[in-house]
Amino acid sequence: MGLDATGTGTGAVTVRRGVPAGAERRAAELYWDAFGRKLGPALNPPDKAVPFIAAHLNADRAVCALLDGQLVGLAGYQLNGRALTGGSASDVLRAYGHLRGLHRLLLLALFERHPAPGQLVMDGIAVDPGIRGRGVGSLLIEEVAAVATEQDRREIRLDVIDTNPRARALYERRGFTAVRTERTPYLRGLLGFGAVTTMRRAVGTRGATAL
Repeated sequence: MGLDATGTGTGAVTVRRGVPAGAERRAAELYWDAFGRKLGPALNPPDKAVPFIAAHLNADRAVCALLDGQLVGLAGYQLNGRALTGGSASDVLRAYGHLRGLHRLLLLALFERHPAPGQLVMDGIAVDPGIRGRGVGSLLIEEVAAVATEQDRREIRLDVIDTNPRARALYERRGFTAVRTERTPYLRGLLGFGAVTTMRRAVGTRGATAL
């Protein structure tokens, strides 16, 4: 699918379904750059977290943006019980050890989100810093929306933390509306954020910003 976003490379940005074979490490690096602050308490240090994410990606649960053949952005989603980031409890314990792993499993459980019937849950967007602000996030959202349509979902749901207003502004431009905010001030010191807002967008609608 050819798109109108332009980047620092020489070619057009394109969107494809799935993480390209061999790009798992790059996908994990982008994901960590976007969500490392949020996931850090559960998966730090970064030199362990990035390989763990890369090793347990479900490559078919992402839409990706490519520029000159290089991965520059991705958006993950949950479908049929599988999300972009995988890894079982035993995988976490194996990677981090039993004592530290149990603590990490408790933290990871705080981030679990399960779709209601008819929903597709989007896990968030990660875009290379060098290409942000050029429409790639919007393009990824619309491709996730296309997946939702093909899967006969009636709406897309996502969660955004209070320390990421830029992401929330993007979601609002793309037609998402806030439906609930869960305030968790007791997590601010531990995880770095104190509220999570759930946003939804009906499938078949588009945001105000034209592609």
